[in-house]
Amino acid sequence: MNRRVGIAAAVSALFVLGVLFSCVYTIYQTQQALIVQFGQPKAIVRDPGLHFKLPYQQVNYFDRRLLDLDAKSEEVIAQDKKRIQVDAFARWRIVDPLLFYQTQYSQDQAIARLTPILSSNIRRVLGSQNFAAMLSARRSELMHDIRDNMNADVKGFGIVVVDVRISKADLPPENSRAIYQRMQKERQREAAEFRAEGDETAQRIRARAEREAIVIKAEATRESSILRGEGDAEKTRVLGEAYSQDPNFFAFYRSMMAYQDTFADGSGTVVLSPSSDFLKYFGEGPGASGPAKRK
Repeated sequence: MNRRVGIAAAVSALFVLGVLFSCVYTIYQTQQALIVQFGQPKAIVRDPGLHFKLPYQQVNYFDRRLLDLDAKSEEVIAQDKKRIQVDAFARWRIVDPLLFYQTQYSQDQAIARLTPILSSNIRRVLGSQNFAAMLSARRSELMHDIRDNMNADVKGFGIVVVDVRISKADLPPENSRAIYQRMQKERQREAAEFRAEGDETAQRIRARAEREAIVIKAEATRESSILRGEGDAEKTRVLGEAYSQDPNFFAFYRSMMAYQDTFADGSGTVVLSPSSDFLKYFGEGPGASGPAKRK
């Protein structure tokens, strides 16, 4: 009998402990909770710590932190008809657990509904702009527009989109290759223009240098001719003065120089008359006019 009483007491104690444990729940700093009783919401608890509830009430936990939403890569047609490959992501937060529970129930379901909303707003906002706008200072403004449009679309979800970022906005690979080729051809054309301008400048400089060289040579030739003429005149004057001092010696000297030039190598043959003036100094003595001796 005592044994049965002990078992019953132990079972009762375990039951009471189970009931007590079911009445206690804990909320961490990163969580918020919605208390539901028979499918009806009863309270929203955001304070972290140990809390109590009725045993038949259910606790639904929701994250209070920023949550990630990564959109798949989207191909957007910009206003200037350029195709753009856009990678974007969003950060969102649950601000109304009750409304979120009624419309979304779980984070996975919320992400499944937010993904097409993010994609559609990316196409709508970026499609109204030129490709250059996404690479300019207006990029942050476009991201704010996408965020505001998303908040308007998810107003009844109990969430708020905190931020939207475009991680990458680029042309599709085939368009990029075409643009790179066009840029390469443009750079080659500019290089050819620079080379042509350089060749033209070089030819102009070369022609000017050649013209200046011709002028300098002509001036030098003129000056050298003048100097040569002055030198010949001075030579003639000096020789004239020397000749006038001793005409016979000067005639003898000039004849000797002529003999040296004529018979220098010893192989020359000259046929002249013995009475020729050229051989007059081959006689008996200087200035002799007698018959010359042949050598």
